Amino acid sequence: MAEQLKGMTVALAGPRKSEEMAKLVANMGGIPLLRPAQGTVFLDDEALRQGLDTWIKQPPGWSVLTTGMGLDALFNMAETMGNAGRFLEILGAAPIAARGYKTVNALKKRGLVPAVRDDDGSTSGLIRGLQDHNLQGKEVVLQLHGESAPRLTAWLEGAGATVREVQPYRHTPPEPGALALLLGEILEAKVDAVAFTSAPQFRFLSEYARENGKLEQLLHAFEQEVLAVSVGKITSQALKEEGVGRIVMPEHERMGSMFVELGRYAAARR
Repeated sequence: MAEQLKGMTVALAGPRKSEEMAKLVANMGGIPLLRPAQGTVFLDDEALRQGLDTWIKQPPGWSVLTTGMGLDALFNMAETMGNAGRFLEILGAAPIAARGYKTVNALKKRGLVPAVRDDDGSTSGLIRGLQDHNLQGKEVVLQLHGESAPRLTAWLEGAGATVREVQPYRHTPPEPGALALLLGEILEAKVDAVAFTSAPQFRFLSEYARENGKLEQLLHAFEQEVLAVSVGKITSQALKEEGVGRIVMPEHERMGSMFVELGRYAAARR
């Protein structure tokens, strides 16, 4: 692993585990820069309580679950409300669609098996899995993680479903000035790569670039001088939707694998 990133400056857009990531980059010979492109991710207790209350009082025809962490948060809240048993019953009584292996594992430990799961860890994969099912007139509860999923919501509504969203977590924007600094470094090619560990990080950055009339320049920089590095499929999808064509992504969604893949890619280009 040593020296795989020798001479490379890597901006780390994720605030979580940033010190751990910085150590990995440094151990591989690179220069890490902490450039958080999102603020904290926090549990929104009130939204969770309300969402869960409605979920229990008006059981849906389908549950669409997108994160294991979100499902754990729902069960913790149900426990607090004294409704964990009832919530488990309701989840088990209607078909479940799950995105990502962590969501499937969170269901498995509660004895639940999804009727539909993605074929590749992405929202597109989840939609492919749902295509064979009749959702016309069905009420669907969509569990999200900190941000809306317009494409998935639009697809479900297009299939005739009524969608209720539950968001246990909230993503907040980064500190003022953080996006300006990162954008400037990308446009001036002061960094060789930017590592994104969640979709909101790229969305906050691209939104800021758009507001300042610099989105085209940002996309051009990612095609030419700077490498966009993504931890996994959900994050990559956010980059692709905005127009980033060149994305370095590991086969396994792990931070370590992400930097190993970046090292491989850089070595192949040298």
